[in-house]
Amino acid sequence: LKRAATQLAKDWRTDRILRRLESLLAVVDAETSLIVSGDCNVIEPTDGIIGIGSGGMFAAAAARALLKHSPLPADQIVRESLLIAADICVFTNDRITIETL
Repeated sequence: LKRAATQLAKDWRTDRILRRLESLLAVVDAETSLIVSGDCNVIEPTDGIIGIGSGGMFAAAAARALLKHSPLPADQIVRESLLIAADICVFTNDRITIETL
């Protein structure tokens, strides 16, 4: 996953059309969580929790607290974190659909 994300970031940066796209991708597998950005950055958080978008940092902070201090399963931590972010950030929607693989 890390090698593929790094190659994607390089390709994104060198593509004539995509390089103008300022965006972030959250990429996750069973062992690794990464944030890939259009400016050729691949970021791996130390705790595996990532958040992108306007309320991403609020959701990530809430997820860290819930993970540390509650017995909730992963899907409930995600839901509650996003709801907390939606309460704080006016640009974050509280209509949430969570799909689990």
